[in-house]
Amino acid sequence: MSPYTTGPAAAWQESWDRQQEAYMPDREERFAALLDTVDAVTAGRPPRVLDLAGGTGSISLRLLRRFPEASTTLLDLDPVLRHIAAGTLGGRATVVTADLRAGDWVAALPHREFDAVLTATALHWLDPTRLAALYGEIREVLRPGGVFVNADHMPDDGLPGLSKRLGERADAQRHARYAAGAALSWADWWDRVAADAELGPLVIERKRLFTEHHSSEWTPPVSWHVEALRAAGYAEVGLVWRGARDAAVAAVNA
Repeated sequence: MSPYTTGPAAAWQESWDRQQEAYMPDREERFAALLDTVDAVTAGRPPRVLDLAGGTGSISLRLLRRFPEASTTLLDLDPVLRHIAAGTLGGRATVVTADLRAGDWVAALPHREFDAVLTATALHWLDPTRLAALYGEIREVLRPGGVFVNADHMPDDGLPGLSKRLGERADAQRHARYAAGAALSWADWWDRVAADAELGPLVIERKRLFTEHHSSEWTPPVSWHVEALRAAGYAEVGLVWRGARDAAVAAVNA
């Protein structure tokens, strides 16, 4: 079991982590890069962090383990993942409901002036126009000198052929793990959630929220993100982590 906490929520959190690691074997590396960036902009002061589209709280849990005095706010729309996050984070974080597909999500936050806004493997569900707008909106909640970091599927512009082959290799390895029972697939994980007495009813709510309005996955090269962040007015933009087809792009607020 995971050392975070005990109880059903902890088991679901661990199950989510294992399912996600089948897609991203280097998942902990990207999380470490995000937290290293937080450390760099706070210089020993307890950080104030917004865990954007935070899901089950994977980033917030690691943040609090590394910075026990940190203040973290987790924002997500998914009722299932948010319920798991609330169960594992308890009173150590503020969990809020908001839809990043709409520009009024900022109103749901308990405060502004965050040191860092962090997100991982979540924003690829937004279309290009909405994501570019969101990048600008994030500046509204960052203090001057604060940093936004987005770790997601961002292939390297200069390696289209190799990136494709790396993807095919990763897919084959993942399916081999599924076949051996080493990890649950995305679909299998959600089937188990739907069968759970506590979480099952929330799956119905989730389907209502996402079925008709969920855009298809969109994964542009890293150059798109860099250009969009620069256009949004950030003072500095660049990569803080790269792993095969994925990357973490950081943007420092002016």
